[in-house]
Amino acid sequence: MTGSVEDSPATRRAPSIVGPPSLVELAAATLRRMIIGGDLLCGQRVVENRLTHELGISRPPLREALRVLEREGLVRQVPRKGVIVTPLTLHDIYEICTLRAEFERLAVRLGVPVTESARLRRCRQALQRMDDAAVTGDEPAFMECSFEFHLSVVGLSGHQRLEDAYRSLQLQMMLSMALNRKARQGRESLAEDVARHRRLLSVIEAGDPEAVLTELAEHGDRTFLDGIETKVDGHTDVALQWLRRQREKQEEM
Repeated sequence: MTGSVEDSPATRRAPSIVGPPSLVELAAATLRRMIIGGDLLCGQRVVENRLTHELGISRPPLREALRVLEREGLVRQVPRKGVIVTPLTLHDIYEICTLRAEFERLAVRLGVPVTESARLRRCRQALQRMDDAAVTGDEPAFMECSFEFHLSVVGLSGHQRLEDAYRSLQLQMMLSMALNRKARQGRESLAEDVARHRRLLSVIEAGDPEAVLTELAEHGDRTFLDGIETKVDGHTDVALQWLRRQREKQEEM
């Protein structure tokens, strides 16, 4: 007996239809932009009544959006306080930066030279969006495009679990950078930032993994670390030693 249409292999393999972003996804994206843009600061309480009014949504989708951000490490639930933007210590920043660097090195070892043209195309498209945002001077959009570019570089590895882990870590990195936004103002224009990322992509396209690792080591903008120890607690010895090394590298560049 032949199977019914509902049980056929073709039917079981049929892809689901992807609809437009849900209210929860849109709320999560808006809150994420507010946090990494510095509108909501580390340790600050997330006031649901104010956000439901500002975002024009009810509490259920807002709370679900906050749960999404909690899984990403951007907010946390605190007893008797509610939801707050994740506070960071200097030791947290040390862990985020060092683990991020290791993820990027692993991605390069797995993905360079690039064998899948679609992966490289994703990097080029992300860089183009960065350039477009720089031209219009849209800094929040530029930050999001920069985020996607770095994610696309890790995506060269073809390692989905690595990319997923890096995505969460990169969001926390941007939260760290939002802590000290004033230190970065005026140090590098958006156009100069694009040029720095374009140089990295050119090295990737050349296909030498060691050259990419060298460029990555020099690529990062460490200006957000200027005076960061005065803005956070958690000054462990290992974190202070790491911070000193980062500043020495910055002076050598």
